[in-house]
Amino acid sequence: MHVIDNPLLQPWTAPFGLPPFDRIQPGHFGPALREAMRRHLAELEAIAACEEPPSFDNTVAAFDRAGALLYRLDALLGNLTASATAPELQAVQREMAAPLAAHETAVRMHRGVFARLDALHAQREALGLEADQRRLLERLHGDAVRAGARFDPQAQAHYSGIVEQLATLTTRFAQNVLADEAAFQLRLEGEADLAGLPGFVRAAARQAAAERGLPAGSHVITLNRSLIVPFLTFSERRDLRETAWRAWVGRGEGGGETDNRALIRDILRLRQQQAAAHGHACYADYALADTMAGTSQAVRALLDEVWRRALPAAERERQALVAMMRSHDVGAEAGELQAWDWRYWSEKVRQARYAIDEAELKPYFPLERMVEAAFDCAQRLFGVRFERRPDVAGYHPDVVAYEMFDAQGASAGLFLHDNFARPGKRSGAWMSELDYQSANRGVAAPVIVNNNNFAKGEAGSPTLLSFDDARTLFHEFGHGLHGLLSRVRYHRLAGTQVLRDFVELPSQLFEHWLSQPEVLARHARHWQTGEPIPGALIEKLQAAQRWGQGYDTVSYTGSALVDLALHARTEPEPPADVCAFERDTLAALGMPPAIGARHRLVHFQHLFAGAAYASGYYVYLWAEVLDADAFDAFEEAGDPFDAEVAARLHRHIYAVGDSVPPQQAYTGFRGRLPALEPLLSKRGLLEPAADLGTKRG
Repeated sequence: MHVIDNPLLQPWTAPFGLPPFDRIQPGHFGPALREAMRRHLAELEAIAACEEPPSFDNTVAAFDRAGALLYRLDALLGNLTASATAPELQAVQREMAAPLAAHETAVRMHRGVFARLDALHAQREALGLEADQRRLLERLHGDAVRAGARFDPQAQAHYSGIVEQLATLTTRFAQNVLADEAAFQLRLEGEADLAGLPGFVRAAARQAAAERGLPAGSHVITLNRSLIVPFLTFSERRDLRETAWRAWVGRGEGGGETDNRALIRDILRLRQQQAAAHGHACYADYALADTMAGTSQAVRALLDEVWRRALPAAERERQALVAMMRSHDVGAEAGELQAWDWRYWSEKVRQARYAIDEAELKPYFPLERMVEAAFDCAQRLFGVRFERRPDVAGYHPDVVAYEMFDAQGASAGLFLHDNFARPGKRSGAWMSELDYQSANRGVAAPVIVNNNNFAKGEAGSPTLLSFDDARTLFHEFGHGLHGLLSRVRYHRLAGTQVLRDFVELPSQLFEHWLSQPEVLARHARHWQTGEPIPGALIEKLQAAQRWGQGYDTVSYTGSALVDLALHARTEPEPPADVCAFERDTLAALGMPPAIGARHRLVHFQHLFAGAAYASGYYVYLWAEVLDADAFDAFEEAGDPFDAEVAARLHRHIYAVGDSVPPQQAYTGFRGRLPALEPLLSKRGLLEPAADLGTKRG
């Protein structure tokens, strides 16, 4: 395809430089990406061929500018394959995974460019660089070394092959999970199957059925988290709860073409080779070298401490659930408390103890008002304002565009909000970008995307969120603000491109504002009457926040410990049976069978749909230590919107990207490094930990 015929290679003239979504076809991507890779390599050759001695401007800044077209195309393809994919687009994704990975490796290993970077890095102390310039040089040099720039040509070729294979395998893993999620439908036939389901769950199940072309009035449960979790919470049909739960935890393990077990073994084998090439005994050592934690020992120490305290809390919750079962005359005939029972009986206990239930809360959390709440908190903290742009078209009709204006009223970014679950969209919630602000690349305003997977309300009715859904919206918007508020000179240091165990701080910190009474009183309003949520209900909600923390902490920490154990293995061959390894690891830890890990390995996309969180699922807990301590700064000031604290937060955390090391960024905001106690207090884990005789794996 000639350049003139390819809209991806023509100037993007839509507002904020958005791509021409309505003109893009899957067939445009392959030729455009190959052309962009060619141009990128030509830019690198020009840097390497420069006759002047290497300098920051002609080497480091030039390298940071190079590849802008490829970056935008790759970001676009990644967004579409995650949010609005189709078989033709998935085929492109599979076709281009290996070439794109090979290109990235070739860029990092480029001998001419690396020689110049290496020379500058060796004399960085004497160059008189500004702080962000030195940080850029160190990060680009580190990227190159971690990609194999110091290897000899034969080793580089071998390493490049590993990276290409991993790109292909992780793409297949993600597509397999998506296929299993899309294939499952639990049809609910008649009132008996709907027993216990409140109106909002029934409405979401009808909407899911309508979206799948089922007859009017049908109800279907899908594996969308915003639908299956309420079903497991409220359905009185234990047999149907078990069916839904087994489908949820069995994604990627069903046999056939979408079974991920062999793929996991292949990925682990290649990752071990990757680590060995860098002289590391295991992949965890390689991955964690570029994190705040630094070592697997530091990660394990945090996880062990929290695990030690969480198990007794979870046991107290289990006992309460069993007592509730017995009080409802559910006895020996039902057997022991099972994983598909936990949420159901936990909700019964929550209602009994705190006189609150999800059906009572949801009418006060319509999606549109929660979006307004997030925007209002951002304005009160950082002075930014969001204005809807109905004239800006997204990649799907569900996408809503908002222009962000800074405290001076100047246009400062575009925010695309994609909130609903649908076929062709992967599960979960995430933030991504189409472009970051970067003075060096001449990008004045970022374009940031938030994806959620809320169950859409029926036609004519609002989408009502659970409190957990609303917290997810705030979490992802915290990531979005991290991308939108970033104001840096260099692209490599922009937005969320920080160390992996620092990236969750801005998102998890922003969650705190949702639960502030003044925010709830202002924005949590009944979708029919407009009445604010009653103060008594806010008090109940606040009181109930710690209920279930034992379950949540154990299920999350179990997944993080399995991740670490799997990637800390030093054997060249992976476990023969990864599911058995998972079971044995959890059993050795003392994982309660009725809880189980939050993610099974066979569908653990954080680990195997890419490498970003491999050996790194701990980062949410690491960041929670930071965010709990950070929010204490507002509590110490006596105002969750204290202007001086918010200004420090903006300046040192949200605006700086990776232009300063994270430890320096945090101490700039807080004046010291974080303490663990605020996290333990937040989760209700400060009670003395009982010795349950758990073994360490």
